[in-house]
Amino acid sequence: MLYLSENLKKYRMMKNYTQEEVASLLGLTPQSVSKWERGECYPDITLLPALANILDTSIDLLIGMDAIRAQEKRQNIHKMASVFQHDGEYSAAEKVYRDALLLYPNDPGMILGLAGVLALADQTKESIALIERGLPLSANKKQKATMRAALCFLYLKCGRDDKANALASELPHTRESREVIQPLIQKELDGLEINANIRYLLLGM
Repeated sequence: MLYLSENLKKYRMMKNYTQEEVASLLGLTPQSVSKWERGECYPDITLLPALANILDTSIDLLIGMDAIRAQEKRQNIHKMASVFQHDGEYSAAEKVYRDALLLYPNDPGMILGLAGVLALADQTKESIALIERGLPLSANKKQKATMRAALCFLYLKCGRDDKANALASELPHTRESREVIQPLIQKELDGLEINANIRYLLLGM
């Protein structure tokens, strides 16, 4: 019942009901409804049909199945693209993400997923543009660290050594850290070595 608390409040307010009114319709105390909305406890499962009816919605929407299904769908998109990438089928992975972005145009995971595929497929300029667009939208620290590290090498590929160095100096202390990335940026890496580092960061191989 991951989304039940927030959805109870949302649908109650959409119907212009107070907690007291909902409680009265269910024959309960207002404190019970208040605790549900604060996530301190959940209503008995037998109350869900009545709650859905009072709030003029479905049980699925009330407990957030739409959000859960959307999250599962996004995870499946990433899994499918990941399989293609590990098999070196970058054009297939690119299509998966481009199709996904039609459904989720501002989803940072999809934007950065496509950027990663394009980086692996040597489509450097578009990859850089997508990473620069997706990074401010992402709340996933691991994803951001990986993409920022990859961005260092992409800048290097474009001859933007100053940007690569500046970004590398800001990286955290992990696999994508400044201690690892900055010495590599300062070496004279050839195209194959740069690609190998990008592949390692994005695919772990």
